[in-house]
Amino acid sequence: MTLIAWALDKLIAVRAAPADPASDPDSDTDPAAANRLSVFLGIVHFVLLGLTIRALAADGLGPLGWIGLFLGAGLFFGQVSNANAHELIHRADRRLFQLGKWIYISLLFGHHTSAHTKVHHRCAATPDDPGTARLGESFYAFAPRAWRGGFRKGYEMERADIMRRGTGGATPYLTYIVGAAGFLILAALTFGWAGLLTYVLLAAYAQLQLLLSDYVQHYGLTRSLGEDGKPEPVGADHSWNAGGWFTAHLMLNGPLHSDHHAHPARPYPALALPDPATAPRLPASLPVMSVLALYPAGWRRVMHRVLDARARRAGT
Repeated sequence: MTLIAWALDKLIAVRAAPADPASDPDSDTDPAAANRLSVFLGIVHFVLLGLTIRALAADGLGPLGWIGLFLGAGLFFGQVSNANAHELIHRADRRLFQLGKWIYISLLFGHHTSAHTKVHHRCAATPDDPGTARLGESFYAFAPRAWRGGFRKGYEMERADIMRRGTGGATPYLTYIVGAAGFLILAALTFGWAGLLTYVLLAAYAQLQLLLSDYVQHYGLTRSLGEDGKPEPVGADHSWNAGGWFTAHLMLNGPLHSDHHAHPARPYPALALPDPATAPRLPASLPVMSVLALYPAGWRRVMHRVLDARARRAGT
């Protein structure tokens, strides 16, 4: 799949970045159409999840068929459903937000809704963000740290927000946990123990792909501290970006990461690929670099060379 994505990026070599709607009122970006696509993909996610579990839990596929379906559907959940849920949790419309949240809950990763919006976007490229990979840290060390840290810090941020508002009540974590338990029980009752195990494996596979994307998109980047000891505002140089028409569209412009951090509420069609002179650019597309990140020695060899060149250009 990575080779296919790489090849399609090469075949479709020209990618015209969308205009900034803030400066171009005639831009052809259509938030309503983007929202309709996200809702459609959200519905497809739940249907496909149920059908996939049913097919994998039943006998008759054979080993190769089982592996093929698991990997194919798992890639959809990891690359498309995750990207779509990420898009939806940034929407101001609460109905869209709820859909994105429940997609994450169905992947047993509901806490990412809080961890991403309330921790990562505030603390990206600082030691306070579990979702930012440290220089020299392998993906295999990052993934469990990011999962645990995101869960804990997301909960702390939700509790702090409740205390600040003075409203009391439970955090969204109650919904995340009860919702995940409900999906697990439903899978077990509907498809048996085989369905339950299959569901857990699919969710874990999808979660690993999201964590892998997080690992790649901020690896080794840090925000400088000001005289007051606080980190500088998040800028274009604190996220790795990637080109590639096909892979950008596959992940709803997720590889255009700097612009997303600068404008979290901006719908994905309006995101633009920054100039590599102002924002760091990955040596290859996001899926290709994600595969490379599974091989720590190769990853460090490539990325540290890019980071060193970037530091030399900056004179640091």
